[in-house]
Amino acid sequence: MCKKAIIAMSGGVDSSVAALLTKQEGYECIGATMKLFSNEDINVSREKSCCSLSDVQDARSVSMRLDLPYYVFNFSDKFYECVINKFVSSYLSGATPNPCIECNKSLKFDKMFLRMKELGFDLVVTGHYARVQKDMTNGRYLLKKAADKTKDQSYVLYMLTQEQLRHVYFPLGELQKSEVRRIAERSGFVNAHKKDSQDICFVPDGDYASFIESHTGRKSEPGNFVSPDGHIFGLHKGIAHYTIGQRKGLGISHTTPLYVIEIRPDTNEVVLGNEKDLYSDTLIADEVNLISVEKIDEPMRVKAKVRYRQAEQPAVVRQLAGGKIFVKFDTPQRAITKGQAVVLYDGDTVVGGATIMKAGCFDVDCE
Repeated sequence: MCKKAIIAMSGGVDSSVAALLTKQEGYECIGATMKLFSNEDINVSREKSCCSLSDVQDARSVSMRLDLPYYVFNFSDKFYECVINKFVSSYLSGATPNPCIECNKSLKFDKMFLRMKELGFDLVVTGHYARVQKDMTNGRYLLKKAADKTKDQSYVLYMLTQEQLRHVYFPLGELQKSEVRRIAERSGFVNAHKKDSQDICFVPDGDYASFIESHTGRKSEPGNFVSPDGHIFGLHKGIAHYTIGQRKGLGISHTTPLYVIEIRPDTNEVVLGNEKDLYSDTLIADEVNLISVEKIDEPMRVKAKVRYRQAEQPAVVRQLAGGKIFVKFDTPQRAITKGQAVVLYDGDTVVGGATIMKAGCFDVDCE
């Protein structure tokens, strides 16, 4: 029996080539774009975000060229609840979230999977650069880095469950980005040279604070810039304007460069310090999802990274009571940030990942 696949089509070149390759492999395919919001709803007047009308048109054009049935699924309510509202509340609580990870978790690999089951399909296919393999020794499905290490997206996929990995397909995992564009050119796709999206889709201008003010209907509340020992440097514009490691835009004159080293939502303070104060070799994280192993029974050597563009760093991870993880790096890392993801690797294989709660924590204090 021919297997059926839903292709999650963003309108970009990657998902378009993923659709082509999946069809060429003999799958019965449909194309589907997730409608997450209207530009007017987020006060974006131009077609400068993903999920825009032009993206839908590009996805529909490719689907027609491939003779695929094409649908638009309206997931806007779920997107507001799980992505936008969480993004806003995280910033207001002093964290710096990664909404792309939350969107993958709650939309692409939750709502889309439910739709896959409702329609009686077998796979969800996306244009992510990653690979899935089955470990024949223990039967677990593994998430592995892409062949193109410059485009690898395994970091933002660490939340995938065993059931999801069993029913997901990443056709681009073995390809280089340059090959993907050549395939799109040869196939006559309208988006063959379309630029990759770089910004958060619902904040395409990067002004997070203004978006939060518009979303909540409240202006940011100014507070004090303080030193670690309580010295007041001056007033800040509201904690949503700042993230750990920030130097620019502080508006503070000082004899040495100052950086945001801590955000205290309870007192509405932003703590400034020297660059050396940004470094820590430990962190505690929760909302853990393990992939290559069911649990971590004893300290495990891994490589870990605390942001998407960072190279993995040698570390030891322990699982604590209650399921949280404690990570100790061999060398201090810069600007470990609450709300970001820490992802653990064993070579090219993702061990798992979690959401950072705090840095600079001794394990006796972490439980």
